[in-house]
Amino acid sequence: QVQLVESGGGLVQAGGSLRLSCAASGHTFSVYAMGWFRQAPGKEREFVAHISSRGATIYYADSVKGRFTISRDNAKNTVYLQMNSLTPEDTAVYYCARARGGLGPRNEDGYDYWGQGTQVTVSS
Repeated sequence: QVQLVESGGGLVQAGGSLRLSCAASGHTFSVYAMGWFRQAPGKEREFVAHISSRGATIYYADSVKGRFTISRDNAKNTVYLQMNSLTPEDTAVYYCARARGGLGPRNEDGYDYWGQGTQVTVSS
């Protein structure tokens, strides 16, 4: 079955960097777009970034544009999220998800499989 496993979260000081990874299995990874979402305590889950199946098309939330970079390695069945210049407002559980298409990259209903999430905590 389809599995998505995130890793790379942790505790970092404001201004620091983290690189999240999401390893996919159980499906043909290279034909699916992928996305990253996050959910902060007491808030709804929100879109972070999206990458098309071959990496040609990328979208970012305005709040992370210029600081975060999404990428993928189809040979390794892995999607990444490089996060730089982190602030306490980036503290959240970060989820990767497989896009099923049809609803736009920012709509979480357009994703059908989700990882378990990885915690990112940014201290001030």
